[in-house]
Amino acid sequence: MITITDVSLSYGERTLFKDVNLKFVSGNCYGIIGANGAGKSTFLNILAGEIEHDKGEISVASGERIAVLKQDHFAFEEFSVLETVIMGHPKLYAVQKEREAVYAKPDMSEADGLRAGELEGEFAELGGWEAEAQAGQMLSGLGLDEADHAKTMSDLDESKKVRVLLAQALFGNPDILLLDEPTNGLDLESIAWLEDFLIDFPNTVIVVSHDRHFLNAVCTHICDIDFGKITAYSGNYDFWYQMSQMLQRQARDQLKKREEKAKELKEFIQRFASNASKSRQATSRKKILEKLDLENLTVTSRKFPYVGFKPDREIGANVLKIENLSLSAEGQETLKNFTLTVNKGDKIAFVGTEHQKKSALFDAIAGEKPPSSGGFVWGQTTAFSYFPKENAGWFDSALSITDWLKQYSPDQDDTYVRSFLGRMLFSGDEALKPVNVLSGGEKVRCMLARMMLSGANVLILDEPTNHLDLEGITALNDGLVAFKGVVLFNSHDHQFVNSVANRIVEILPAGIIDRMMLFDDYLADESVKALRSEAYQDAPRLRI
Repeated sequence: MITITDVSLSYGERTLFKDVNLKFVSGNCYGIIGANGAGKSTFLNILAGEIEHDKGEISVASGERIAVLKQDHFAFEEFSVLETVIMGHPKLYAVQKEREAVYAKPDMSEADGLRAGELEGEFAELGGWEAEAQAGQMLSGLGLDEADHAKTMSDLDESKKVRVLLAQALFGNPDILLLDEPTNGLDLESIAWLEDFLIDFPNTVIVVSHDRHFLNAVCTHICDIDFGKITAYSGNYDFWYQMSQMLQRQARDQLKKREEKAKELKEFIQRFASNASKSRQATSRKKILEKLDLENLTVTSRKFPYVGFKPDREIGANVLKIENLSLSAEGQETLKNFTLTVNKGDKIAFVGTEHQKKSALFDAIAGEKPPSSGGFVWGQTTAFSYFPKENAGWFDSALSITDWLKQYSPDQDDTYVRSFLGRMLFSGDEALKPVNVLSGGEKVRCMLARMMLSGANVLILDEPTNHLDLEGITALNDGLVAFKGVVLFNSHDHQFVNSVANRIVEILPAGIIDRMMLFDDYLADESVKALRSEAYQDAPRLRI
């Protein structure tokens, strides 16, 4: 259990947290949410003791062990994978290393023998004999082949290192588990395994995540960071979202009533302040007005961009026909004999392990790269707009955001472009920032703004949820659900895929699986499972 009492933290004039009071108890999973920059990761670092808070107290129940998901993916390069996982339980690891050192001595003294006996008892009590087997099970659950377990960390690619560090945090049944974006880089089966693990986990979990499906699956409470306060709500993310919408409506209504009351009082004071017979009433109303604290009646600091795509023309029956499309890059074939017909009303999510093929397909049909053979034909009524996964080339310029977006706007009026940017959260001087200094999330919002101005009736989006916060993902999610045209996309966000797509296309090593159904139905479909089993001899894990 962690008890937080009157904790505050400021950086210069900026207050991140002020007088935070919370209690995290065993058996619960707490999701930490808030806008980008609200201090979610900083809060976890305070709990982990890696950042010192300005005032207040954080107390951990006596003897309880805190485990933290490490963010430095290269901190354990010289260690084996299994050893790195076991290092997640520092006391067990220290006993294990001392035990090995004692037994490695060529001549053991009597004192060494006595110490070895003590170490054997501690090793057994801490679960040392089962440690490697438990670490191996975790690694397998997170998608690492058994052949990887004996490798050194330096031999693994970064996606596998992320999984090893997650296994390290989970290992040894810690009393308190702190996880910052634990689903990053995980496939669906690994996420499902982690969800099951955390649902059954008997101790305290505190997690930061932008994955709404994950937060809904594992969280018993949501802690919302807003205006320097952290408010705890019982329930998962969907429950918090509905509750917060209701509370915001109530706060807005209350603010409106106070503003109306203030207006009436000001008018009365101005009208009768110089009237002797009414001066006492005017003075009384002035005191009431002073007590109406409008500035401190805040609704929320959380801002949702406006994402809405309006096609200039309705799309016809013939949208896109791809026949025997083959693609190559640097002499290597990336896609072979790909055939697909896209129909009016389709919102297709492309899923599977073949990420390079998905991006190559999108580049080809968007005209970015020519096919090596085969081809495709767009319908005469179609107009597409493309969101590529790699967008750095679009922002290699010192243009302001306003001037950058003007390049893609049918209306060149500054007021129109600036008002449009305001809806995408670039207001005031923000709209004058040069585009070559923008963050990843800001670039995504610029690219979405460009697509919204295009009037396209076909949208091609390659991992558009990367770099977006929960508010941005929700806004884009709602915008694509409401869009009347065709959408071709891929994303690692489960809820995003399940709510937007009405058709699933999985690109296999050879061929595809094509189903008109929601993503959750696709995952549960027995015929799909059979086809995938045939397509993959080693039954790889499905990634979206």
